Amino acid sequence: MNLSFFDQFASPQLLGIPLILLSMLFPALLLPSPGNRWVANRFSTLQSWFLQLITKQLMMPLNKSGHKWALTLSSLMTLLLLINLLGLLPYTFTPTTQLSMNMALAFPLWLATLLTGLRNQPSISLGHLLPEGTPTPLIPALILIETTSLLIRPLALGVRLTANLTAGHLLIQLISTATLALLPILPSISILTATILLLLTILEVAVAMIQAYVFVLLLSLYLQENI
Repeated sequence: MNLSFFDQFASPQLLGIPLILLSMLFPALLLPSPGNRWVANRFSTLQSWFLQLITKQLMMPLNKSGHKWALTLSSLMTLLLLINLLGLLPYTFTPTTQLSMNMALAFPLWLATLLTGLRNQPSISLGHLLPEGTPTPLIPALILIETTSLLIRPLALGVRLTANLTAGHLLIQLISTATLALLPILPSISILTATILLLLTILEVAVAMIQAYVFVLLLSLYLQENI
């Protein structure tokens, strides 16, 4: 049975049932369950510090009315971060390489920020489609361009996350395949390729963390425009 490099992105199935939901819920098992004590151990202390740091960074550009989104954005950040990092382990599946999942996360949250702006300040939200001082002949074209730019935001969010993670996984698989193929023929070149693979893996760990942060940060910036 011949397998292609893209077979690693196929959603795993068991008895015909897709396991993508199980792989999305698995990161939650790694988080400690709350107990009767505020601080149970060092791991829960580190988790609390990390969540506080994430929430502070995400809420910094928002005003007080946007702080009610803190739980949603922090939970999304934690979910994406854990899924991206766990997907770098051998024999694992990364749900965020699926465009369908990323769009399912991006579109409802983007729509929620848009509807929030239309409900609270409709004139200001609609005013973003037409900058002040625009010449009259350019008004129809500019409104069309700004509307297209607004509607393409969730697509850009989903495609950015999918493309970056897919490209990184493909590069890792290509270089690891080359390392194994060169090992019996040119051991010295194989060692050099393995060094490149190690550096690329470290880079992909950084990319997995940055892409999760960028996804949630852009959502917070969209929210800032509408509150």
